Amino acid sequence: MKSLIKNGLLAIILIGTFSCSQTGPAKQTGETDGPTASIPVKTTKISSQSLTRTLEYTANLVAFKEINYAPSSPGRIDQIKVEVGSRVKKGDILVEIDKTQLIQAKTQLASAQDNLQRIDTLYKLGSISEQQYEAAKTQYDLALSNVDYLTRNTTLKSPITGIVTGKYFENGELYSGAPNTAAGKAAILSLMQINPLKAIVSISQTYYESVKNGMKASISSDIIKDQNFEGRIINVYPTLDPVTRTFKTEILVDNPQETLRPGMFVTIRIELGEEETLVVPANAVLKQSGTNIRYLFINENNTARRIEVEIGTRLNNQIEVISSELKEGMELIVEGQARLLQGSTIHVI
Repeated sequence: MKSLIKNGLLAIILIGTFSCSQTGPAKQTGETDGPTASIPVKTTKISSQSLTRTLEYTANLVAFKEINYAPSSPGRIDQIKVEVGSRVKKGDILVEIDKTQLIQAKTQLASAQDNLQRIDTLYKLGSISEQQYEAAKTQYDLALSNVDYLTRNTTLKSPITGIVTGKYFENGELYSGAPNTAAGKAAILSLMQINPLKAIVSISQTYYESVKNGMKASISSDIIKDQNFEGRIINVYPTLDPVTRTFKTEILVDNPQETLRPGMFVTIRIELGEEETLVVPANAVLKQSGTNIRYLFINENNTARRIEVEIGTRLNNQIEVISSELKEGMELIVEGQARLLQGSTIHVI
């Protein structure tokens, strides 16, 4: 009996010991189940700075005017007076077309003129009606118009001062009017005006209100060392590309010595003048992974607020930021921002 009681007491002691061994350690002094601790950060005030705004773009030069030149109607080519590379002045004769139709038209004009003179005499004497006189005059006007038309289309004169860049027929061939140029147009010759030239650049919508006709531009090319060319804005397109959020701008490039040529790759700089802009330390601006989105955080009553920005000019270790939400004097987070999310609780150290 005593042995049974002793064994029972031993079992109770062992069970109690085992239970105590399964219980976790007590919480350390000071541990709580309260809210997540705030994130320590460092801040600085956002400031403005006067900045000379210069826009820089690259572009291909194009001819100021490019003309694929041909008569209005098909005809046999008598003579082409120029070759590719020939320099021409406005009004120079370029092509002579067969004049058979022109000769016939001049004969008809002479007949119509004689008839009108005869009718005019009879009309003044009252021998014929006004209707007969008007019919004779109309016939004369039509004959004169036909002669003028054929004269322009059998003797082709240069409409510009420039250079011949393409020749598609030879003497004696028949011009048919079928498209035969790289541009898909019909032509006997192609002409370009290369003084001045043009460049077309796409500028961010941010500067739409700042870019104006008449603004000066500086143009340089890696091919022509140590030489800048002058230019100016001549046309700001009235619409924006909805995909790229840019607008096209045409720049006239002075080329008095014809040093530059169409197709050259150039760098264009446009000065917009001085303006006040917001600058921040470059390391305060973060980039969203997998995108081109840039953003930063500001401190609003110990809460992090995320603001997306566009970046502009870099100034050593500072960078221009553009956003309608940013104001001078805001408290910008410059350290610890990589750990933050929108609405994170912070404290400034």
